[in-house]
Amino acid sequence: MSKLTKNRKLVLSKIEPNKVYKLGEAAALLKEITFTKFDASVDLDVRLGVDPRKSNQMVRGVVTLPHGTGKSVRVLVLCTPDKEKEATEAGADYVGLDEYVEKIKGGWTDVDVIITTPNVMAKVGALGRILGPRGLMPNPKTGTVTMEVGKAVKEVKAGKIDFKVDKFGIVHSSVGKIAFSAEQIADNASEFMNTILKLKPTTAKGTYVKSIFLSTTMSPGLQIDPKSVETK
Repeated sequence: MSKLTKNRKLVLSKIEPNKVYKLGEAAALLKEITFTKFDASVDLDVRLGVDPRKSNQMVRGVVTLPHGTGKSVRVLVLCTPDKEKEATEAGADYVGLDEYVEKIKGGWTDVDVIITTPNVMAKVGALGRILGPRGLMPNPKTGTVTMEVGKAVKEVKAGKIDFKVDKFGIVHSSVGKIAFSAEQIADNASEFMNTILKLKPTTAKGTYVKSIFLSTTMSPGLQIDPKSVETK
């Protein structure tokens, strides 16, 4: 058995076994038990009482975190020339169409979000095999297929993220950075959870939110009391 480090011992001394924390309490504790030299991501894992294999129980949505994600989001806008200025002025990192379609076909996917207009989806659709597995395929449901490209770029840069339940019934998302204040972490997590609560499928039976865990990249997970994040 490996020897516990000084920091690991400190972490374990601060966490009460089997305790279910209130959101604000967990956000504050998370800052005390994270010792990474980098600005670690704060992650939220939510286990839902749904069957993702059934289309009428798929939980998917978008949320704009009040304090942003803390990440620098690289945005590519694929559009016709008449929309390029709007996209560029809104802060898109890459703007164009044919040249980027060819780059992606060659394996380039060095972006975090791709936004496109409906009138070029025929060209973008051909990239599905490359973009789909990487979670980069634009989708009208997440607001990444739109004629309002400037608005979409600004929203993504401000902290808008999309999420969906995985095949195990879990929604996983980053809700900030450990450099955020405990209040900012709690605000972001609360906004995320309130969005999930509003998306409860009418066909889902029993307990909808089964468990919530808040953690950082390398910290233990802290279980959160669902009642502490309910919509006010």
